[in-house]
Amino acid sequence: MDQIINFFHYLLNSEEIIRTGGLVLITLIVFIENGFFFGFFLPGDYLLFLSGVFAGIKLLNVPLWLLLTCIFGAAVFGSLIGYLTGYYFGGKIKNRPDSLFFKQKYIDNTRDAFIKYGNSALIISRFLPIVRTFAPLLAGLIHMPFRFFMSYNVIGGAVWVLTLVGGGFFFGERFPWIVNYVQYVILFFLAITTFTVIKGYLNARKENPAEKIND
Repeated sequence: MDQIINFFHYLLNSEEIIRTGGLVLITLIVFIENGFFFGFFLPGDYLLFLSGVFAGIKLLNVPLWLLLTCIFGAAVFGSLIGYLTGYYFGGKIKNRPDSLFFKQKYIDNTRDAFIKYGNSALIISRFLPIVRTFAPLLAGLIHMPFRFFMSYNVIGGAVWVLTLVGGGFFFGERFPWIVNYVQYVILFFLAITTFTVIKGYLNARKENPAEKIND
């Protein structure tokens, strides 16, 4: 049991992931978090930001273009997996019972985001934990046209990666002392994303209490 707890603790520790796993593990985690419903708990926003910071101060010794390319590819292809899963297995997903790694309320929360923001939710959801994982799944479940999905997928992935990785690299290069305050950076991202998710969910429920997306 202790080994399992330590493993999950490691997966949630962005700094340790970057230091020990490097670019390969970062790319794999972004791919899983964006493409598989059981990866919703993995670090997303702050992993990207910290990878940029570590690249900026050379603790992650990879060129910025390679870091951006790998993470962008992982985000886009991960979301594509989620879309295809929802498209072809949507019926089973809707009838799936709640478990440790899946709850129907995650689908409901994501549905509310689509109601509020329309198809652009695929872009906005990139910055929303949990919703980021389930938005492609729901897009496939409602059979959103593939060309529209891929357009929003690519645009959203590019904005997400450039903003967080690029911003992290800028701060790491210009203000290298920021690495001493990693824990506060993580807390900041957790606070912002949690507030955004809760506020967006409550607004969607308030403004659209009865509206539903047709299957």
